[in-house]
Amino acid sequence: MIGLGVASVAGAAAAARSEDAPPGPRPTREQLAWQEGELTMFCHFGMNTFTDREWGDGAEDPRQFLPDRLDAHQWAETAREGGFKVLIVTAKHHDGFCLWPSKHTDHSVRSSPWRDGKGDVVREVADACRAAGIQLGIYLSPWDRHERTYGDSPAYNAYFRAQLDELLTQYGPVGEVWFDGACGEGPNGKRQEYDWPSFYEVVRRRQPKALIAICGPDVRWVGNEDGFARETEWSVQPAVAGSRSVVGDQCWYPAECDVSIRPGWFWHAAEDAKVKTLDHLTDIYYRSVGRNSVLLLNVPPNRHGVFADPDVARLREWRRRLDRTFATDFARGARVAASSAASGCRPSAVTDGRPRTYWAPAEGQRAGWLELTLRAPATFDVVMLQEQIALGQYIEEYAVEAWDGAGWRPMSRGTTIGHKKLDRVEPVTTPRVRVTIAKSRARPHLRAVGLFKAAP
Repeated sequence: MIGLGVASVAGAAAAARSEDAPPGPRPTREQLAWQEGELTMFCHFGMNTFTDREWGDGAEDPRQFLPDRLDAHQWAETAREGGFKVLIVTAKHHDGFCLWPSKHTDHSVRSSPWRDGKGDVVREVADACRAAGIQLGIYLSPWDRHERTYGDSPAYNAYFRAQLDELLTQYGPVGEVWFDGACGEGPNGKRQEYDWPSFYEVVRRRQPKALIAICGPDVRWVGNEDGFARETEWSVQPAVAGSRSVVGDQCWYPAECDVSIRPGWFWHAAEDAKVKTLDHLTDIYYRSVGRNSVLLLNVPPNRHGVFADPDVARLREWRRRLDRTFATDFARGARVAASSAASGCRPSAVTDGRPRTYWAPAEGQRAGWLELTLRAPATFDVVMLQEQIALGQYIEEYAVEAWDGAGWRPMSRGTTIGHKKLDRVEPVTTPRVRVTIAKSRARPHLRAVGLFKAAP
């Protein structure tokens, strides 16, 4: 319990284990930090950048890789300024060309004229991320269209593990390791069979704090490349082999929404005028971060080795709009009444701005309501709800209403909340708001209620 007597995560374990709130899956420390970070940046860069393709065939000449002013610090600083917490670099894409001087193949920067064959893109990105105070992420494509052992499953799996070991031992801490499921036939005409458990073992041994994403047990793919999560998005999913947070037949397996700022994933000059609009990016934010997911936004460096001006300008516009929208929370400091409250879980926790406090109804209750009396009547059109996901995700149905002087007017209703739910509503001016939790798998733990006016 904290000094004010409001329930905190650290002091609430006993309450969460009570009979009406059986302990379900919860995030690991790393999963929790990742979800609260909300934004991750992807940087697709490699041979395709210079051949103007999306998928290379592995026959490209390494001499084509020649960025004339690569600046990984520009990548990392742009990510930091945009609020991104992780930067994932494509260390190797499907063409098999490696952005680091792997000792297991000649198809790498070692064979290119860039930096006189002594360059290492992964090294420069790792150093830049460290300087900017963000985490390094690694994408290593399992599919390799250049490697001759691909299709000889045992031999290629050993090759892949060796490359993975290089990447996880030479560049400092890695926050996220990203695998996709792309797969094909090798030179022998046989389809490669990936030994996923052995890949996970390398990650767990070399980078035990790293999250393994997409084809991995820690983070799952949302199911599309539009950047949109479902309206009902659970972090609790059927148990996955290798997960570190399994309870019974379920585990904590949150969603990541990947999308590119451009039509393609790699930079193409013809797409400089096709960067997503400010409204489109904002819509993506509400439908990813605002639906209990992490947004993985791809920003591809160009042939010079820097982010193109249109991309940087759009990211800055987007960051300004988000900052302006969420600068003023009209619910902050509101007077809060509740249907009931568990011991130490004061209703005012949802408006105190403290990330580790929360309100929960009395023991035995899986539903309840909160009424917020604002400091002054406010006009808003965005409603934010957050569960205290450190204790799990339970809420299945909620509703939000505004007082119109004569009664309660419906504003929004929904299903899951999770880390963050953002509902865009018709603008309303009111002195009072009511939040009703109508259904929950166990006793709910509501961390925050926020009310905002979207920036024009």
